[in-house]
Amino acid sequence: MYASQPPEDWYESNRARWDERVPLHAASEFYGLADFRAGKDPLRDFELAEVGDVTGRSLLHLQCHMGLDTLSWARHGAARVVGLDFSEPAVETARSLAADLGLGPERAAFVAADAYDAVEAVPDSAYDIVYTGGGALCWLPDIDRWAETAAALVAPGGFLYVAEFHPLTDAFDDETGSRVINDYFTSDVWVDTTPGTYADAEAETVHNRSVEWQHPIGEVVTAIARAGLRIEFLHEHDVTLFGRYGTLRRQEDGYYRFPADRPRIPLMYSIKASRPAV
Repeated sequence: MYASQPPEDWYESNRARWDERVPLHAASEFYGLADFRAGKDPLRDFELAEVGDVTGRSLLHLQCHMGLDTLSWARHGAARVVGLDFSEPAVETARSLAADLGLGPERAAFVAADAYDAVEAVPDSAYDIVYTGGGALCWLPDIDRWAETAAALVAPGGFLYVAEFHPLTDAFDDETGSRVINDYFTSDVWVDTTPGTYADAEAETVHNRSVEWQHPIGEVVTAIARAGLRIEFLHEHDVTLFGRYGTLRRQEDGYYRFPADRPRIPLMYSIKASRPAV
């Protein structure tokens, strides 16, 4: 349900929810940690193409969860990766995965901290690439503060890269994705109490309240530009990573798409924003 104000304990509630779900995610087929350890790459093809060659570069991953994407950038040649997440169990899992892959803290480091505290929390003052992946921005109430934080950590000549679920998808009904039932521009917060997790809907869970914010794409782009970065591109994608609507179908490439006989809407988007080298 939507609420005009978040509950006072929204932050603690969200963190408890994520802390509880880390072991469920680590054991799930959705994340497939055994396959990941064996070399499976969870990064999306459009991310790899848009970020480009990371060989020899430093990369900071904000809101990294268990660090699979973070560590994958190291596998693709990044000289140093740092992941940050507010969940201690998630960071502990990421550190364990890094050790399993033979990546020491000088190559792959993980920090438990709030995204807004990243400037003070991460080990380096700036990074060639600041990256954030799908399902991160909805947990942040202040997108301007996030953009300022991320921009402050982009080194001269570096860039911020965002790959996210498109906020338009939250305006449509879950069954068909064709009826507008919610306000795209709402400033209300979404408070949910659904048990389980996207990685295991049948899992028995205790900490079930989540508090999320919707950030229209114009708000995100404007916040990044206002923070002093130059927008290189905004791309919208007609694919997503899970069955957001009942009408979506999983394709051979692993993406979910609408059937070919119905109009499409954007399901994900990506942004690249750079800091001049001078």
